[in-house]
Amino acid sequence: VVTKGGAEVALTPTELRLLLELGRHPAQVLSRVQLLERVWDYNYLGDSRLVDVCVQRVRAKVEDDPTRPRLIQTVRGVGYKLVPPP
Repeated sequence: VVTKGGAEVALTPTELRLLLELGRHPAQVLSRVQLLERVWDYNYLGDSRLVDVCVQRVRAKVEDDPTRPRLIQTVRGVGYKLVPPP
């Protein structure tokens, strides 16, 4: 169960898999390719923008200010990392 401010947040199965994968590696940068392989399908050959769109949707649901993300951070040119709250 994912919560924000004490309220349960509804995530799609893919959004939840993405968040769980980032959570398995806190503060570690995961590339878009790694996320495509681990979240969608090992042999997925689609566009890595799929990852960006999913991250954007998750941020909109879990971040206090999705335009200034604190939990799911972008590492430009590399990928994404989950920064656990203090």
